[in-house]
Amino acid sequence: MAKSGRVLVVDDQPANTEALAQALGPLGYEVWQALDGPTALLLAKERLPDVILLDLLMPGMDGFEVCQKLKEEPETRLLPVVVLTGLDSREARLKALEAGATDFLAKPFDLVELEVRVRNLVHYRRLIQDLDDAERMLFAVARAVEARDEGTGEHCDRLSHLAVWLGQKRGLNEDDLKALRRAGYLHDIGKIGIPDAILHKPGPLTPEEWKIMRSHVDIGVGICAPLRTLQPVLPIIRHHHERRDGSGYPDGLKGDEIPFLARVFQVVDVFDALTSSRPYRKALPPQEAVRILREETARGYWDPHIVEVFARSLEEAGYQVPTLALGGNRKVE
Repeated sequence: MAKSGRVLVVDDQPANTEALAQALGPLGYEVWQALDGPTALLLAKERLPDVILLDLLMPGMDGFEVCQKLKEEPETRLLPVVVLTGLDSREARLKALEAGATDFLAKPFDLVELEVRVRNLVHYRRLIQDLDDAERMLFAVARAVEARDEGTGEHCDRLSHLAVWLGQKRGLNEDDLKALRRAGYLHDIGKIGIPDAILHKPGPLTPEEWKIMRSHVDIGVGICAPLRTLQPVLPIIRHHHERRDGSGYPDGLKGDEIPFLARVFQVVDVFDALTSSRPYRKALPPQEAVRILREETARGYWDPHIVEVFARSLEEAGYQVPTLALGGNRKVE
């Protein structure tokens, strides 16, 4: 029989953890027990429970610190944490909320209320997992599209790293950096709807074929729009082919009408295209790519301030671009 959910119980009193295990076990829950904070953090990271029941008053690392550390780690920050406490003070509750607690249960707690809280939070956790699965599926589709279009999936990785690197140079916040990182993989996902005959045509596209090719931004937005977590990425997907002089697509936006993150992203997109090999030409040296970027900026294509930040940062780094998530540096070839 499938388990109702997985619960991690954290309390320094073995009698308390055992009582919770005996209450939840017959209801179909798989229950793990931890008697101290460090063990709880280890189990949470290794097993990713659906719900954590956490006592506040423990020796050494107390429940407040455990909760705070759980919320600091990407792997565990979305795990629901129910605080079990005999403290009924407003200060304790506020402190637990500030640490990231999801809910409270006062000791001694009612077993029926415990089961309802756990069941609801398991349901919430499963919804989050479904969203994560949907996102992972979209990123897998994006990589498949990239392999179909470029021959490798490395273009996505390079764009993601370069976009975040430039965003950091511009002092952007974490939410904006996350949108840029995701855009590196999702910006051209709409090409899944473009026929191979057009996508791989060796010669110039006809006006009708070019119209179909341009539609990939609308297709991409349509694919990603249902996921609320991807809303910040949509303006980048739609507008990374705009130009500052209004000659781009799909909306012919001009200047600052182009969303800022799209303006950041299009600079690294053009740079990566220039410094990557194509069937019709070899990759350009990074210095030549920077020269072309500046030339096109003077022609009215790209945001001059963003281009200069990018160009100066590359020059100051000796064209060594940090690969961020992978660690180390990568020489731009």
